[in-house]
Amino acid sequence: MKLQIEDSELVKDYISGNEGALKILINRHNQRITSFIYSKVLDRDITEDIFQDTFIKVIKTLKRGKYSEEGKFLPWVMRISHNLIIDHFRRNKRMPMFEGSDDFNIFSVIGDDKLNAEKQLIKNQIDSDLRQLVEELPDDQKEVLLMRIYKDMSFKEISENTGVSINTALGRMRYALINLRKIIEKNNIVLTN
Repeated sequence: MKLQIEDSELVKDYISGNEGALKILINRHNQRITSFIYSKVLDRDITEDIFQDTFIKVIKTLKRGKYSEEGKFLPWVMRISHNLIIDHFRRNKRMPMFEGSDDFNIFSVIGDDKLNAEKQLIKNQIDSDLRQLVEELPDDQKEVLLMRIYKDMSFKEISENTGVSINTALGRMRYALINLRKIIEKNNIVLTN
């Protein structure tokens, strides 16, 4: 079993002259920092530039002995990259909205909607459940509902495509929704995230 050396030990080793310790730190946190930067700038080249600038700043700070060890290496590096992202947008005069205060919060990375796979899975499951419910409707109601909801067609277009009057199309849609509600209530289905 291989024990992982703590970040704080690697920082001390690097300050003591072991260049390889920094390489281990960079490799260990590369993915997380790169993903964070990319989630804000949405450009691979800019992400790489900011990542490099981040570690240039890290190296300079460590070499000057200005880093105070609190066992918080990753949040410190993330804060540096966060500030460099802000600098990048200031230089380019297109500042996006960063939520929260000036204090960097590692949980803002974890809670970033773009990175939230759980919400996407829930949404996909709800969509799948709803499609199954729609399949239980009578064909004429299902046809109108699919055209209206999934194909975004107007009732005039639905009327022309199905060969029925607009009022009939509206009526079928109304009954489709009523029947969907009945199926949902009867089976105690929850369609929400």
